[in-house]
Amino acid sequence: MNKTAAYEFTVIVPVYDEKDNIARLEQELAAFLQTASMKSCVMFVDDGSRDGSGEMLRGVCSRNPDMFYLALGSNRGLSAAMKAGIDHTFSGLLGYIDADLQTDPQDFNLLLEHVADHVMVMGIRTGRKDSFVKKASSKIANGFRRMMTKDGITDTGCPLKVMRTDYAKRIPFFTGMHRFLPALVMLQEGGTVREIPVRHYPRTAGQSKYHLWNRLAGPFKDCFAYRWMKKRYINYTVSDTDL
Repeated sequence: MNKTAAYEFTVIVPVYDEKDNIARLEQELAAFLQTASMKSCVMFVDDGSRDGSGEMLRGVCSRNPDMFYLALGSNRGLSAAMKAGIDHTFSGLLGYIDADLQTDPQDFNLLLEHVADHVMVMGIRTGRKDSFVKKASSKIANGFRRMMTKDGITDTGCPLKVMRTDYAKRIPFFTGMHRFLPALVMLQEGGTVREIPVRHYPRTAGQSKYHLWNRLAGPFKDCFAYRWMKKRYINYTVSDTDL
């Protein structure tokens, strides 16, 4: 049996070349597990790291009984790492946080307060501590995405999200999917989303994997892929069966 089935909530943490953040990740996530409002575990997804992060994560998980790892065979990108994490999660709820810890794991408790009423609860970063270029490119990409998806979400790029696992497993995955999680949840019948303000911090270690080009070009192209998918998305309910 998958070990996450013994928990109510699984935090998925995609990791790619974040060796300078691993010690802090262990400390902050261990502290969250002690204060979590429901029985929780952590799943690190090593996305083909080449800097020794994978070996460090194995050490972390050997020391912490509520932490587990999943290693991909090669670097496949954030969307693939998230899909792998979702595919291997069997708790009723799952969450997502970036390995750079620019958001606080303790704020998962703020989001978990609202999961009884919504399929997804996600953060809105307050007082963002990013550079001017990062904030400006994010604002442009967010505005274009909102115009194309009509999802009404303020901060889709906030790397702090909680959602029902059964809905997450039905999300149609593609490269760049991580930018559209709220809109993809809303495609499903009953897929309500709520935003809650959360804290935001500057990156203190490691390097961002994103730059101006992939913050703008990728989202623009992916918006058209989403529009195509939205028109063809299949929803159905079963009224009766003798299976």
